[in-house]
Amino acid sequence: MPEQEKLFLGVDIGGTKVAAGLVSAAGEIIFKTRAPMDAHGSADEGFRSVRRAMDAALAARPGVALGGVGITSPGPLDPHSGIVLNPPNVPCWRDFPLVERIRAAYGVDARLDKDANAAGLAEAVWGAGRGYRWVFYATLGTGIGTGIILDGRIYHGRTGAAAEGGHMTIDYHGPRCGCGKYGCIEVLASGPAIAARARAKIAGAEGRGARLLELAGGNAEKIRAETVADGWQKGDALSSEILSETFDLLAIWLGNIVDLLEPEVIILGGGVGELASEWFPYIRSKLPAWSINPRAGEIPFVLARYGADSGVPGAAALCLKQ
Repeated sequence: MPEQEKLFLGVDIGGTKVAAGLVSAAGEIIFKTRAPMDAHGSADEGFRSVRRAMDAALAARPGVALGGVGITSPGPLDPHSGIVLNPPNVPCWRDFPLVERIRAAYGVDARLDKDANAAGLAEAVWGAGRGYRWVFYATLGTGIGTGIILDGRIYHGRTGAAAEGGHMTIDYHGPRCGCGKYGCIEVLASGPAIAARARAKIAGAEGRGARLLELAGGNAEKIRAETVADGWQKGDALSSEILSETFDLLAIWLGNIVDLLEPEVIILGGGVGELASEWFPYIRSKLPAWSINPRAGEIPFVLARYGADSGVPGAAALCLKQ
């Protein structure tokens, strides 16, 4: 690495931890660390948690030429003003001027955005979406987050609240989502949704699910999406049924995405996204039934480059000129 090459500091804030790392202009993670997040104390105590992680990352490369600081935080937040509004997972901050505080403390430019927007940008400029102009990114895991990248720029909408694709309703008779709406794709196809579907099927038919129960140590409450994925890999018919239903729902949702945006590429990340990559041919085969676009089948599905490490490079990508 050239001695004077500028590095970007990516900071990924969660409810229990802060990850911080140095990322090169080519998107390589040079160093990464993490610290506990004090989310339930005062606003200043929460900010000190962030500074501890940032200082630890900077200490790994003394004298580094810093090109900027990018931050992701639980929302709601305002990416235009750099203010964290009122995140349920970080109750210490209410209308907290995070970007202003970081600029004052470190004397460098700083930018703030939601994690899925940032991860999508990192994939567009450095990862699986490189070379595409119109990118749709989704991270599928405990929840479903999305980002829309158009010509290398995050699409924020009017107020910065756009691209909440995980909360698109595809079944208004469906279960209630944590956001308050019914039948969002998140409550139907996230990791917890896969586990809930498995437990419901086992409870609804005596004698079904013996293999899944065995994998869960005999306790249905311990079934997770990973358990179902393991069962499917081992040839369990019920696991295959659960996953085919899940990816049918994702195909319906992605058909709507194609009709609305017609992206050049669809990138999936997260734990369920990694599982979904093994079902890409299945999802693509279903897509024409759920899209009016006659060329929907031409859009490539690709697995995200960064996977579970998307937070730090995603935040760092915010430092790039958009």
